[in-house]
Amino acid sequence: MEANINSIAENYRERIQRLALFDPLYKLENKNTKDNSNNPIDFFGLGLLTLLFFFENMLIRNKKTGVRELAQFLFDMNNGEIDLDYVGFEKVARTIVETFRPPTGKRNAKTFYNWETRQMESVQYSILKADKADLITNTQYYILDEQGLELIFATKEYFNEFQLSINQLVLRKQLEKGEFSSALRQIDEMRLDVQNLQDRMIRIKHEITRNIVSNETYERYKNIIEDVNMRLQRENEEFDELQAFVKETKEKIGNELLDDKDRKTYELIVEIDRELDEVHYEHRLLLKDSIVLKTTALQSAQEALYYIGIDSFNFNQEITSRLFASPLPLNAARRLIEPFLYLERFKAWSPITVFSEQRIESGDKQEKSKDFLRISEDEEIKLEISIQGENYKKIAELLLMAMKENKEITLKEFVGFIKENRQQRYLDHRTFYDFWIILHQKSPIAIEEYEKDEELLLSKAIRLFINRGSTILVEETEDILKVTDRFTIKNMRLRLEAKQNGL
Repeated sequence: MEANINSIAENYRERIQRLALFDPLYKLENKNTKDNSNNPIDFFGLGLLTLLFFFENMLIRNKKTGVRELAQFLFDMNNGEIDLDYVGFEKVARTIVETFRPPTGKRNAKTFYNWETRQMESVQYSILKADKADLITNTQYYILDEQGLELIFATKEYFNEFQLSINQLVLRKQLEKGEFSSALRQIDEMRLDVQNLQDRMIRIKHEITRNIVSNETYERYKNIIEDVNMRLQRENEEFDELQAFVKETKEKIGNELLDDKDRKTYELIVEIDRELDEVHYEHRLLLKDSIVLKTTALQSAQEALYYIGIDSFNFNQEITSRLFASPLPLNAARRLIEPFLYLERFKAWSPITVFSEQRIESGDKQEKSKDFLRISEDEEIKLEISIQGENYKKIAELLLMAMKENKEITLKEFVGFIKENRQQRYLDHRTFYDFWIILHQKSPIAIEEYEKDEELLLSKAIRLFINRGSTILVEETEDILKVTDRFTIKNMRLRLEAKQNGL
């Protein structure tokens, strides 16, 4: 069967444009600059390191990267390979940046003969683009442009740890360009990424309980969990910025509805807002699970490792039998039992020991310690409050939507509203029920008290009621609600009361 000549050259322009992205690297390779030892400088390798440097800073959301920061990175990375001082690397960094982004301000271009259209054409591309500038220090900062990200992705497959972060970067670009249909598809991919992360967390949890049999494996899993937790925190911050950007765009478009096209665009951005909110909610739950994994599961695994070591040591077999079964010289016997002999001790009792931490002993009098893994409790508590506060805020927003202009609503009516609006995911998580239990425990709630203190768990949720009343009252009723197969809760009545004059 003969090949179709016309189909071979199809999309010739797009293929040339992708190949053209590598041209700046080859331009750098052709430079004949030498270092202080008269050896040629590896501009090609330094150019690729530059791309990776800007990409890493985009992932960690560091927006202040310019020539000086790049020069310092290359200088630290060099470690004596190239005979240049910092000033020399600053010149190299400026040369690389100007190659990726010409100082004339024009985009890089490549002229070629298009075998599909049979005419000379030109494609343009941009690797780096200018970002913010510091006018005080006269410093210009740069970030990777869209084609710069494509060039990075062409050098390695990113399917695991960075996939969600990459999709967040692409989504931001699509939203900035107004490509809302593509943005919806991108959010669908992000939902799959979150599901893959959930599966990976479950696998890690199972591996921890099965595979930690030594301190080496414990340290390895500890580092893995800390990396996952740090990455999830960065992704959560990016989700917050994306949602803020979407809400701002939605308000801007909503104020300028002139024709059917604008209304269709507004419907798309509303759907994007809803879908992104759902993905963000699932991601916050994943971040919460990672904290539990970092504390409870890993700590339990090390405790198990500790007691395995105790149980596996048999004093009679390892020491007593060794000492008497084969008589040892006095000096060797002393060396064998020396680690188990006490040092000289002075016995005294201080009243301060009353306040010291008490030992926890099981029935067989084996000592257990509860502090095997040091974790910053303050950071853990603050992060937990922030995550739960955001979840409670989402529930409060739904509650206000269900109440409309009314001052009173029952939990049963609220559950019905959630099911009618297809938001059952809120009912599948304990957070929803904790929210109502806390409201009932703290009732009556003075709204103005939560307006002053942003650190309280319910602050973000309660402040939404500021314009609806001054006090929130929550009372139990007689009936019991079976909300899902898993959760049952007593029905409650929430009532908003306004401040009475003269009181």
